[in-house]
Amino acid sequence: MSVVFLFDAFQTIFSDPYSLMFILIGVTAGVVVGCLPGLTATMGCALLVPFTFSLDPVQGLLMLMGIFTGGIYGGSISGILIRTPGTPAAAATLIDGYPLALKGEAGKAIGIATIASFVGGVIGALIMAFLAPEIAQFGLRFGPAEFFALAVFGLTMIISISGESLLKGAIAALFGLLLTTIGFDPLSGVPRFSFGNENLLGGITFIPALIGLFGFAQVFRNIEKMEITPHVKSKVGKILPSFKEIKSLFPTMLKSGGMGTFTGSVPGLGADVAAFVAYGEAKRTSKHPEQFGKGALEGVAAPEAANNGATGGAMIPMLTLGVPGDAVTAVLLGALTIHGFQPGPLMFRDNLDIVYPIFAGMILCQFVLLFVGLSGARLFAKLINIDNKVLTPIIFLLCIVGSYSMRFSFWDVGLALTIGVLAYFMERAKFPVSPILLALILGPMAEQNMRRALMLSHDDPSIFLTRPLSAAFLILAVFMAVTSYKKFKKLREIERDLTKSGS
Repeated sequence: MSVVFLFDAFQTIFSDPYSLMFILIGVTAGVVVGCLPGLTATMGCALLVPFTFSLDPVQGLLMLMGIFTGGIYGGSISGILIRTPGTPAAAATLIDGYPLALKGEAGKAIGIATIASFVGGVIGALIMAFLAPEIAQFGLRFGPAEFFALAVFGLTMIISISGESLLKGAIAALFGLLLTTIGFDPLSGVPRFSFGNENLLGGITFIPALIGLFGFAQVFRNIEKMEITPHVKSKVGKILPSFKEIKSLFPTMLKSGGMGTFTGSVPGLGADVAAFVAYGEAKRTSKHPEQFGKGALEGVAAPEAANNGATGGAMIPMLTLGVPGDAVTAVLLGALTIHGFQPGPLMFRDNLDIVYPIFAGMILCQFVLLFVGLSGARLFAKLINIDNKVLTPIIFLLCIVGSYSMRFSFWDVGLALTIGVLAYFMERAKFPVSPILLALILGPMAEQNMRRALMLSHDDPSIFLTRPLSAAFLILAVFMAVTSYKKFKKLREIERDLTKSGS
């Protein structure tokens, strides 16, 4: 049945030229954002979400997914050319990509990165399209207790994105949870922590908070580094690798794409973890592991297939359970909510006209990425040469427009600016800001469903343990909380070792 729905979705997209145009715009914009160091796919999506308000929901979501796809790939361009990854997901690619550039093979490295991104992205999109509906059918058994336990499980992923300090990640998450309590109580309607300010009665608006965390904060970081960061120029030669090289790398691409999809489907891991895991596996199974770090083609193909496979994987928990797989899908989750949809099992029952075009659009994004990446590689490489003194004011203007356009309120601009200043100083103090975003998304879900479940059980908390699915998620949350720190500490050690080997 899903094949029929998917086929119909392709027909719907191809019958609407505007949908195809927005995919092209999204992918191109994503590559541009991704290849500029310091900008990320998360920030690109956050800045452009307000511009989708006036669009048809499908068109707006297709453009955002194009930005997601293009942004993850685009980071490899700057990583290969100037040893500065445009996005965290490209951090593993530069280990062998930059040595290839030093050998005069930057074009070939970008070509391999593009083809590997396409292969990995298609694998992730296909797995998402055929696996997500089955997961959603299982999710239809969820009630308030299950959704609360699921939110708790999602919040344990904060451990995975806390960086070097679990304590600082927990403090950031707690701050995000406190922000969600501002405004009207969701069940009783009583104002909370508004301090008599009517602008706070509706709570902290998601889009201004998002733009503050990832937009204004980046502007302040760029201003800080503007005079001390050297301006680097680069050039690109032949793009397409030989057919023999592509054929020899294809098994690595397939394996890494599958690994990336699986890793991306676990909430909290993301494309950067997927890339390093695939890189390590490619080196472990290579016939010539000694070449890794010195310009091995497999060292470019593996992380790029994995991080683009992770894009489809990260969409699975977001669509089926309402839990974002990474920071970008948290933005997409917010975009769906703003457009009036609630990601989760019920979406597969009530909004199939949205779900399957998303699947079809994600697949089409990969083909557009292949075309845009191969045809525009030299142009995108030139974007790296844009001076930060020109780029930073443009980002600042987009932040103002984006935060104002949702409610046409200068209060939202001031809110985004305030959060941006706070996020800047938090990052200066080594506090991660991603846990704040995750808390803003999952905090209301946890509070509302906890209280609804307690109302149904007449304030008996045993409801969370007597319902099998709820108990299973809570046990899993405890297990993840206990094991995640050790697991990711080990991954960070591997990452540091791999980075040193490429130095």
